[in-house]
Amino acid sequence: MAGGRLDAVLAKAHAVLSRNRLKDLILAGAVTVNGTPISQPKYRVSAGETIFLLAPPPEDPEPQAENIPLDILYEDAFLIVINKPVGMVVHPAPGNNSGTLVNALIYHCGDTLKGIGGVKRPGIVHRLDRDTSGVMVAAKNERAHKHLSEQFADHGRTGPLHRAYTAFVWGHTETARGTVDAPLGRDQNNRLKQAVRRDGREAITHYLTKRRFGGEGWDITQLECQLETGRTHQIRVHMTHVGHPLVADPVYAPGFATKVNRLPAEPATAIARLERQALHAAELGFEHPKTGEEMFFEAPLPPDLTQLLDSLEPYDKAFAK
Repeated sequence: MAGGRLDAVLAKAHAVLSRNRLKDLILAGAVTVNGTPISQPKYRVSAGETIFLLAPPPEDPEPQAENIPLDILYEDAFLIVINKPVGMVVHPAPGNNSGTLVNALIYHCGDTLKGIGGVKRPGIVHRLDRDTSGVMVAAKNERAHKHLSEQFADHGRTGPLHRAYTAFVWGHTETARGTVDAPLGRDQNNRLKQAVRRDGREAITHYLTKRRFGGEGWDITQLECQLETGRTHQIRVHMTHVGHPLVADPVYAPGFATKVNRLPAEPATAIARLERQALHAAELGFEHPKTGEEMFFEAPLPPDLTQLLDSLEPYDKAFAK
């Protein structure tokens, strides 16, 4: 087996776990070679190496109720609207089997929520990244789940669905308004990232410049971004694609980290404290699945982004919209 890929070697040596499952375990840090953690499935093994796999115990296929506080903006018999905090994962997945929004919703809504729209993601009709804060809606019965899912699948093209995000990006956009139309797919070099690809799925983001800030050697723009499609990491990838990556984005803007050194003390401190991309789901509008009423909700900026905005205030650059 010397010279073979780590995931392939483990698949031959292990009689139970599939190669895909082993690949996930390697990426999750469950494998060491000669005592050193190896997180690359394509790592080539050498003769004489000792490979250790710590397989986790089997997981309960159904998410369990957990008493996790929720910031509820609205609730009735059909749906619940919450303001998701930074750091909360929406639904259980490998490496995040508890502490998710789904676990909290099951506790809050009771066992009747289980299985609505699927076992793994009960009630979920859309999602936000773990480190993106803001307003979300979840369904409380199958009728509501179907109706809301159809609205999100339509992306507001023919219906009232409305999603607006507040984003802080590096640089100044050339125009007050703009559209990024670039297909997205999984990054071929990093399965945890998305990338603009010719063979990707259609992805369209509209942006409106709200405010511009800057000083000697640095510029930051506050945008309102509206989604015409809902791809994973869409705003983050699209804004990076046009040269304006999100402030403090650890995945798509690592090359911009040094720009913080050019900022005045207060904005630099605020960005250093973010520890996540400067993105917030500020507005959500949709049609109520029962009454047909057009609902609209807003989630205020969380404290970390409020601190960033306050620190940028003295460096406002007026512009013509």
